[in-house]
Amino acid sequence: MLRDPSLGFFRDYLERLGAKLPASVYRSGETPSTGDVRSNTSEENDYDLPYLEEEIGDLKNSTKQTEKDDLEDVTVESDVALDDETVAPDNDPPQKMGDPSVEVTDEMLDAAQMAKAKAMAAVSEGNLNEAIEHMTEAIISNPNSAILYATRASIFVKMKKPNAAIRDADAALKINPDFAKGFKSRGMAKAMLGQWEDAAKDLHVASQLDYDEEIALVLKRVEPNARKIEEHHKKYECLHKRREENKAKKAIEQMAAAKKLEARANLHDDAFRANTPKGDSKVVALGVCGLKMLVNLVFD
Repeated sequence: MLRDPSLGFFRDYLERLGAKLPASVYRSGETPSTGDVRSNTSEENDYDLPYLEEEIGDLKNSTKQTEKDDLEDVTVESDVALDDETVAPDNDPPQKMGDPSVEVTDEMLDAAQMAKAKAMAAVSEGNLNEAIEHMTEAIISNPNSAILYATRASIFVKMKKPNAAIRDADAALKINPDFAKGFKSRGMAKAMLGQWEDAAKDLHVASQLDYDEEIALVLKRVEPNARKIEEHHKKYECLHKRREENKAKKAIEQMAAAKKLEARANLHDDAFRANTPKGDSKVVALGVCGLKMLVNLVFD
C-alpha cells in the first residue's frame, strides 16, 4: 500500500520517526529517506509535526524518571550500615514444651528442682547440651514455671540458638508477662538475629523490671544499631513522602500535557482531512491512526 504515490508523505513521516520499512514499499530508483515521489497534496501541505514528536519524547522521559525514582526508593530503604555481628538462625525442630493442663504434684515440683540443679551444674562445667536435657526434664515436671522456661532460654542463648531461646522466652512471658528474665533472654536472642529495634525494646523492659549489668552491656551494643535503623526509617519516610508528592504533581502535569498533545493532534487531523483529496479514505485513515498511535505510545 505504501508504494502508492499518494501515500509517499506518510511513508516519509514513518521514516522520520525511525521506522524501518521493507524494500517492497519503494518503487524502482527510490531509496529510504530520499524518495521523491510525493503527491501534489503532500508537497503543498507539510504534515511533518516535529513538536508532536518532541513533546511525546518529553512525556515518555518523564514517565521513565518516575519509574527510576521508584527503584531508588527501594535502594534507599535497605541501605543502612550497621555495626556488630549476628548469627545464622537455628533451624532445629522446636524443643519439647510442658503440658500446661497437667496437675503438678509436690513430687513433680521436687523432681523439677532436682533437674534444674543438675542443669546448672552442667552449665558450670560447659556441658550445655546436657544442661538443656535436664532443663527439659524440669519443664516437663513443672510446665507452669516461667523461671524454668527462661532459664532454658538463657542456655539456648549461650549455645547461639536464638530461635529456640525466643520460643522459651515467649513461653515464660505467657506464664508471667512481667518476668524480667523472659524479656532479657528474648532481647539477647533477637540481638543475635539482628532484630535490633525489637531487641532494644525487650532489653529496656527487662532493665526497668530488674536491672543488671549484663543487660546494660548488651544494650550498649544494641542501641546504636537500633538508633541507626530508627533514623534511617524516618529519613526514608520523609524522602518517600516528598517523592509521592512529586509523583502526584508529575502525574497531573503529564495528564495535562497529554490532553494538550491530543488536542493538537485532533487539530492536525482536521487539517489533514480537509486537505486530503476526496475519495482518499485510506490516506485519511492512515494519517489519523498514525497520530493517535503517537499519543498512545506515551502511556504504553
